[in-house]
Amino acid sequence: MIKERKGHLFKDREISWLNFNGRVLQEAENPENPLMERIKFLAIFSSNLDEFFRVRVAQIRRLQRVNSKKAISEFQSSPDEILSEIQRTVLILQDKFTEIFEEKLLPQLNKEKIFLVEEDQVSESEASIIQTYFKTNVLNQLFPVIIDDLKHIPHLKDRSIYLAVRMKKSASKQEPKHAIIEIPTNIINRFYTLPANEEGQHIILLENIIRLNFKRIFSIFDYEEFESYIIKITRDAEYEISKDENDYQVNLLDKIQKSLKQRSKGIPTRFVYDESMPKDMLEFIIQKLELKNVNLIPGGRYHNFKDFMDFPKVGKPENYFQALPQIPVKIFDESKTMFGAISQKDILLHQPYQSFDYLIRFLREAAIDTKVTTILITLYRVAKHSNVVNALINAVKNGKKVVVLMELQARFDEESNIYWTNQLQEAGAQVHFGKPGQKVHAKFCLIYRKEEKEIVKYAHLSTGNYNGITARIYSDFSLFTRDKRITEELDALSDILFINLKRSGFKHLLVAPDFMKKQLLALIEQESKNAKEGKPAYIHAKMNSLVDTDIIQKLYDASNAGVKIKLIVRGICCLVPNTPKSSENIEVISIIDRFLEHARLFIFCDNNSEKIYLSSADWMNRNLVNRIECAFPIYDPHNQKIIKDIFELQWNDPKKARKIDGLNDLNYCKNIDADTQLSAQLATYKYLNDLA
Repeated sequence: MIKERKGHLFKDREISWLNFNGRVLQEAENPENPLMERIKFLAIFSSNLDEFFRVRVAQIRRLQRVNSKKAISEFQSSPDEILSEIQRTVLILQDKFTEIFEEKLLPQLNKEKIFLVEEDQVSESEASIIQTYFKTNVLNQLFPVIIDDLKHIPHLKDRSIYLAVRMKKSASKQEPKHAIIEIPTNIINRFYTLPANEEGQHIILLENIIRLNFKRIFSIFDYEEFESYIIKITRDAEYEISKDENDYQVNLLDKIQKSLKQRSKGIPTRFVYDESMPKDMLEFIIQKLELKNVNLIPGGRYHNFKDFMDFPKVGKPENYFQALPQIPVKIFDESKTMFGAISQKDILLHQPYQSFDYLIRFLREAAIDTKVTTILITLYRVAKHSNVVNALINAVKNGKKVVVLMELQARFDEESNIYWTNQLQEAGAQVHFGKPGQKVHAKFCLIYRKEEKEIVKYAHLSTGNYNGITARIYSDFSLFTRDKRITEELDALSDILFINLKRSGFKHLLVAPDFMKKQLLALIEQESKNAKEGKPAYIHAKMNSLVDTDIIQKLYDASNAGVKIKLIVRGICCLVPNTPKSSENIEVISIIDRFLEHARLFIFCDNNSEKIYLSSADWMNRNLVNRIECAFPIYDPHNQKIIKDIFELQWNDPKKARKIDGLNDLNYCKNIDADTQLSAQLATYKYLNDLA
């Protein structure tokens, strides 16, 4: 779905996102990827789609209830039209998903002597083992609900899967009974690995263990025949928080805890079911669940495929991505202290190729350094087991002042962030919760250290979260620096965050929401001006999503002025490249590979006096207008070269890059020599390893 405004084209953001998830699905299909990694790509696709329905589709459903026919904006169609296109696209993707799993991956697993067995495929000895396991571990976690005579079925949870069961007697005219059983995957591992035998390795899923034991579960009814099908409901994940400045800090924690309970009862947005379910049973279930205005998505035998991220680690080593040992950072490893190394020069790291543990060392040294007085840090998505927070608690124990901005509204990470908030507060740290209506998405840490007669500030800034788990699978840049141009402005940004002081005049950092968008538009405009004057002019940028219409309009203007623009956009791209009289000078690619491309970088030619920024912000309205964000400049020439070289490696990725053309967005950019070349991620690893 593409709309035209003032001669320029804008792609619908929801359909562009679905195309991104289609690229994830391509990686599951790609035979060049190891077998077990292809299964993980299916799990990522499934998890992504869950979030899409919980957030984006839910929002469009809310707009539909207000006015289903009115265009959402001059760049988007009406809710009815968008939801119809989403349904059409998702059904195509779901069919492809089922085909990949059932026709390509399952046969490959079987070739490797790995079998996902169903309840009627187990041997007698295996059935005995399963029944013992069921009686010991599963039975007491099951609570079936007989739904035939119920006027209102008990609430079905978001993100849980259920077995819809029909029971009957073979030689009886008695009406069948229907039950719903929640599969307790939050308590019991969904995969049970049976003892290996000469045939190979058998793995049975929890729902099939339950199916094998229906007679025991429903013994009170004495039924002989059972049929069952997996169903799943996805619900609206939004919740409302007061934007009243007066009670924001005081009551936010309590309000979010209450709101999280509301989330599990949100309005349904999607109903997924096993397409082999008989039509009359499906209609009965839909009627009983009172599902209206919900996307009905038929699928295969298994749902909540995100659980396959934890598929048992079986099979040969070659069925997995080869491990990439993290590249050492020589200057840190050979320095007595991190502060001594950072005093010599700015140090740029690239996770996951280089270790996130250098940040932990930075915080650990700060905690025991007698010269350090204060640590300020912003936390957005915190790991369940967070060494970052443990290091901060240790700093408090060592008498340091620790001030934390904890973003409690980081969607789907609220519970973890609440837990660590309580731990920090109990330890004695000062914990703040940001500003009403503005999520704090900037990632930085600022350490104050007494050196001789002055306070010297050391900073760590990142394009990614302070999360040691995601740092292993997300591709991000981070910078250690004591450059006053940066640290003094971070100090000013801290005043905005922690004491609500109005600050202006950021000359080096690009800070949202007050300044960044204006500065980006000015930087793009300057390239247009230079191009018109015959000076060198180009823009190279990488981000997760490109949605902001003002930025896109300005990029179109720059293209028409002759600016050469290269964009690497992993996810949503509402800009339509290579369009006559609009975007002839704009090229866009997207990279999906083993690591999630998460870094944002912006390079502006500036008449060959390049301005280079790294950032936590995408070019989206939510980042530029509704969040506190920070883009930080890279001044060191060596670090600038690294960023430019890595951008070029990615731009010329021979294997994992797709050409975004606004229409298909799924075509690989493979070149003739692709088979003999490294993907950009492996080439980046080699490049950084050679530098080390």
